[in-house]
Amino acid sequence: MASSLINTVIGSMPAKAVPPMRNGRPDHQLADALTRVSPQAQAKAKASSQDFEAMFLNSMFSQMTSGTKGEGPFGDTPGTGVWRSMLTDQYSKNFAKAGGIGISTDVYRTLILQQANRAGQSGDPT
Repeated sequence: MASSLINTVIGSMPAKAVPPMRNGRPDHQLADALTRVSPQAQAKAKASSQDFEAMFLNSMFSQMTSGTKGEGPFGDTPGTGVWRSMLTDQYSKNFAKAGGIGISTDVYRTLILQQANRAGQSGDPT
């Protein structure tokens, strides 16, 4: 009975907009910039930042597996290089999509701030 009372009270409360966080603290600069950038531009910036992080991770994974020789999926056969490059490409895309190592967050923030500044200078929302 107590849980149903809590659910009705909480369910009737208005939801507060949670500002974006940066290093465990609210990022008011990014929150302000997001209001000046269109949702389409935000989605494009997010995709671009994930792609950038995936490229970086692909480079890291490629270097990590470049010296691997032997039996199994990383064996030393003629088709291994092509297969390995496709594998590292998929690994990097999946890592970036799952949150990556944090590069895409900073790239996204920078892209949004730049677009908001540009929109503020021209008076034309992006």
